[in-house]
Amino acid sequence: MKSSISARVRQIVTNIRIMRERRNYTQDYLALRMNISQNAYSKIELGNSKLCVSKLLEICTILEIPFEDMIDPCINKVSYRLDYRPLIYRDLYKLN
Repeated sequence: MKSSISARVRQIVTNIRIMRERRNYTQDYLALRMNISQNAYSKIELGNSKLCVSKLLEICTILEIPFEDMIDPCINKVSYRLDYRPLIYRDLYKLN
């Protein structure tokens, strides 16, 4: 179980790096916005620092990525209209 959690954490920090690069943001920029050093931010992306939920939410806000897309970017989302016909939204941030 611990190895599966570690794998998920690695995937999330990889998603963070990919989304940051897609926005053409530097680690310096995110660090500045988060009020931390570039070194501290780098440790987040490398997985050398524990990533708490509040920091992840802050990163998602800066990158303008919904939290759920950051933790599972390949999920298909379904929402329903009042007339019960499904309206399907494909993930805009597919990494595969």
